[in-house]
Amino acid sequence: MLVKIFGSAVFGVEATTITVEVNIDKGIGYHLVGLPDNAIKESSYRISAALKNNGYKLPGKKITINMAPADLRKEGSAYDLTLAIGILTASNQIKSEKIGDYLIMGELSLDGSLQPIKGALPIAIKASEEGFKGFILPKQNAKEAAIVSNLEVFGVENILEVIHFFDKKTALERTIIDTRTEFYKNLDNPEFDFADVKGQESVKRSMEIAAAGGHNIILIGPPGSGKTMLSKRLPSILPPMTLQEALETTKIHSVVGKIKDAGLMGQRPFRAPHHTISDVALVGGGQYPQPGEISLSHNGVLFLDELPEFKRTVLEVMRQPLEDREITISRARFTVTYPSSFMLVASMNPSPSGYFNDPDAPITSSPAEMQRYLGKISGPLLDRIDIHIEVTPVPFEKLSEEHLAEPSKTIRERVTKAREIQSERFVDVENTHYNAQMTVKHIREFCKLNEESKTLLKTAMERLNLSARAYDRILKVSRTIADLDGVQEISTTHISEAIQYRSLDREGWLG
Repeated sequence: MLVKIFGSAVFGVEATTITVEVNIDKGIGYHLVGLPDNAIKESSYRISAALKNNGYKLPGKKITINMAPADLRKEGSAYDLTLAIGILTASNQIKSEKIGDYLIMGELSLDGSLQPIKGALPIAIKASEEGFKGFILPKQNAKEAAIVSNLEVFGVENILEVIHFFDKKTALERTIIDTRTEFYKNLDNPEFDFADVKGQESVKRSMEIAAAGGHNIILIGPPGSGKTMLSKRLPSILPPMTLQEALETTKIHSVVGKIKDAGLMGQRPFRAPHHTISDVALVGGGQYPQPGEISLSHNGVLFLDELPEFKRTVLEVMRQPLEDREITISRARFTVTYPSSFMLVASMNPSPSGYFNDPDAPITSSPAEMQRYLGKISGPLLDRIDIHIEVTPVPFEKLSEEHLAEPSKTIRERVTKAREIQSERFVDVENTHYNAQMTVKHIREFCKLNEESKTLLKTAMERLNLSARAYDRILKVSRTIADLDGVQEISTTHISEAIQYRSLDREGWLG
């Protein structure tokens, strides 16, 4: 008997429906075709044990299974449940005509219980688009898939539940999630808050500007000055994610199996890979391409602590994603594209010892050593970082203060207002949503200076020996500062503040 049952494969962040054809005929043998990987080939052992431990069995006949389209590589153990239900139906151990109405996925344990799968959200979106009545999958993934509201999602714990459902012995309980309620519930509860930060007012101000304009930022300072602590709090002042952004972000995290029983992501992601990370782990890839850290930080923050300690090749592969806001991974047979629109936040010590040119420091470094250390970061990468800010240690008087600093919620309100101004400004400009994305053409149009501001900028560039790359960055940042003030015209005050945030462009910064 021939039976068709449906599963799904994920490529990039999109799913493709897989038709599993199970044919049982006279003879003996188990033949699985359609480019399955080793995990799928081993499924026969898991299926056999799971069925036997639940009162069913593999038929002692010739079983031929084709996974169509046959020229598409299938991978992972998530097809166990699909294959098992197909075999039971083809051998008349399940009698149901409704199996084709459902998309079925799940990894089987030997006792018949189900393990979670990866990519449940993109699979559910595809199932809804193709008109499936429902999606049966492990209970751990049910909330994630139930984000798709016009699809019946059934989370199950054991293969017996699925068998009894198709035999009409018991009904399955549908998982229903109110997506909007779930989304807005988590918006105003950040894990880290700027209210906990003592002192560092100038750094907090630069963080606010970076968040308001989507600018990349680098923090330079000695150990213990608070670089990591401040960076972890940046997502708490970024504008709340829109529902569309939340769906995009959840899809990417779903593909790598990082959602599990969490539903829709409400907080912007914060990723902080270690400096020993490889090129592939950062940008994504592998034999079967998976998203890397830059895609997992999509719509959020990528924090690179101790930037000069990262391998040069790792840092250089970030240049294209920072510019194009997506990463394309090419293989001989296919190409996948992952979105990667993130804010880069980097931190570094000014020298190998970690201290400024300070005679009182426990270990000091010469200007030559400091210059060599900073030279590990390439010019083209530094060119994509708009704000450079020096972080100094907090004095005891500030640390011992009792009152709380300004909370993230208050800062976020100012940031959100500035972003709304930018959204209106770029409403007719394709692929540009905030100031950091402006091209040279947009800078000329939206960053016009009066004579007084031009004179100030010219004087500053000559006296501070600012490089040519600093010019556009200063204009972009001053545009954001003006937006935070709610004014249309860029003034000398905005220009002078923006000039302060170009430390690494000053010749002789290290003396």
